Amino acid sequence: MRTDPRLCIAAVVPLTGRLARLGDPLSFVLRRLAPLLPPVRAGAHRLPVHIAVRDSRSDPDHARQAVKELVTDEGAHIVITMAGTQVLPAVADACADLRTPCLSTTFPRQAYEHCRTAAERDRWTYHFAWGLEDIAAVFADMWERVGGVRRVACLWNDELQGDLLRRWFAPVAAERGRPLVDPGAYREGTADFGACVEHLRRHDVNAVTSAATGADLARFHQRAREAGLDLRLLTCSRWLTYPHAESAPAPRDRAAFEGLVRARVATLVYWTPRHPHRSSVDGTTSAELADAYQQATGRMWLQPLGLAHALVDVAHHALSRADDPTDRASVAAALSRTRLETVVGPLDWTAGDSPNVARVPLAGGQWHPKPPTATNCTSSPTPRPRTCPSPRTCSPRADPRRAPAAQPPRAGAAARRSRGGAASRRRRLAPGPAARLLRRRIPRGRPAPLGATAAAIGMIYLI
Repeated sequence: MRTDPRLCIAAVVPLTGRLARLGDPLSFVLRRLAPLLPPVRAGAHRLPVHIAVRDSRSDPDHARQAVKELVTDEGAHIVITMAGTQVLPAVADACADLRTPCLSTTFPRQAYEHCRTAAERDRWTYHFAWGLEDIAAVFADMWERVGGVRRVACLWNDELQGDLLRRWFAPVAAERGRPLVDPGAYREGTADFGACVEHLRRHDVNAVTSAATGADLARFHQRAREAGLDLRLLTCSRWLTYPHAESAPAPRDRAAFEGLVRARVATLVYWTPRHPHRSSVDGTTSAELADAYQQATGRMWLQPLGLAHALVDVAHHALSRADDPTDRASVAAALSRTRLETVVGPLDWTAGDSPNVARVPLAGGQWHPKPPTATNCTSSPTPRPRTCPSPRTCSPRADPRRAPAAQPPRAGAAARRSRGGAASRRRRLAPGPAARLLRRRIPRGRPAPLGATAAAIGMIYLI
């Protein structure tokens, strides 16, 4: 174990294996911020903050071993991680066993809580994400705003994901006047979807919500087209975190996938370059973060990039606010009382009804294959900005329809000067057909009933 005087933020990242693409945003953020992290005061000393990384190899067993190495060899004071339905819980479990604070993201809160016991969750493991009820609220808004939706069906698997969606998503949809038609659970990777499509035809369904893999969703969509099932809107909360080009399936599903791309599937949106927030560590704006990623990698920005940056924001903040940053229990206690502005918005572990889980606001949007393009958005109830006068008004339960309509954020001077910055990008773009379709239902002169975050973003450009 290291004995030199420093603090360590440790990261378990899928650098190799099937989840490696999901680990790219966090790997980039760690490389970018490693030399920029300010030292943290510990008593009479100011200690440098070091970042240590281990590869999970996209495997839960290797992830547990990675945590052990980071704690015993690197002296980790806090561990951060994201990505992997089996890997993330393995990291959190290992941290709890070693009495080391863990901070994670990307799981809906219900899936995260299902994997934790109360004792483990309350002391050592912390998380920030959205809830399945938030996804349901966003999708229900899109069903209303797109118009012409008669009945909505769900396409959910026979695993934990499908069970949680039936428990948490379906009731919200029903409360919004959209009871879901459920054709039954399917087995991922093996479903034919013929019987499912026929069930939807019999029940006059013309909109579907899903949490399917790209391959399964493409096969379902192809079968629906062949059967003449005309879908007004297809939403998916799982696959479309990345643009279509980043989500291409195996060659055997290529034809079906190309048809799905043309369908312009709608999805949840939790971060874009137009989010009007800054990093608490280095002051980076969302636009600057996206530009830096694109220039460094040659690839377009990805939604998890904002979550990855927020992981480091919160981890460094917890070290800075801990009574003794060299003591892991003190760091865990600091996490439990954290309220912080990050590039994904304000995160607050002192509010809400989910122990040790801070809520990330959501919006809705579509990936469009070619510019110029734009999508309108809708959002779940979100916390108001940190400028609010009291903790109560910062609660995730604040009514978004009472939030004042905000103007889209202006690009900062640095973003305007940077090549391909937000300002120049906005000048090149014009609302596409989908944006006009969604806006048609909003009376002229009235602001759309968006939540605080979505109103500030305005039109979300996803290219």
